[in-house]
Amino acid sequence: MTSLNRITIHWTGGVYIPNQVDKNAYHFLIDGEGKVVKGTHKPEDNINCKDGNYAPHTGGGNTGNIGIAVCGMYSKDYPIKRIQIEAACKLAAELCNKYGIRITNKNVVTHAEFGKQHPHTTSNGKIDIVNLPCVAVYGVDNVGNWIRNKVQWYRQHLV
Repeated sequence: MTSLNRITIHWTGGVYIPNQVDKNAYHFLIDGEGKVVKGTHKPEDNINCKDGNYAPHTGGGNTGNIGIAVCGMYSKDYPIKRIQIEAACKLAAELCNKYGIRITNKNVVTHAEFGKQHPHTTSNGKIDIVNLPCVAVYGVDNVGNWIRNKVQWYRQHLV
């Protein structure tokens, strides 16, 4: 049986408030105020995706994978905010602790990194998250490294 061994961080491509499509696709969403909103599926639903009852957030890589999405990026009026990315990283750290997930470039990734690492999946070419202007970090690898460093920081500072 597969365990939960990866977290993939996304943006929704929507506005700052999650809709039902977002809730069905991701386990957790971060709204425009930085609040965590639970999706329809619990992370454990992605241990076995063969039953069709799972959060389909990462094409070609949902099994064992927890999906966190920052709400936004529908247009220039909905950029990712610092409060959102901080909340996503804090949540990822909590989930890493809860499920024993290692913080590596294979286990805590952006959707863009997953697609780059798995070019034969439908995640190839995804652009979430390739830039974080709110913290002046740009490029797939730089963003992924920044997120992992922040997740590690939160993991070390969780009470």
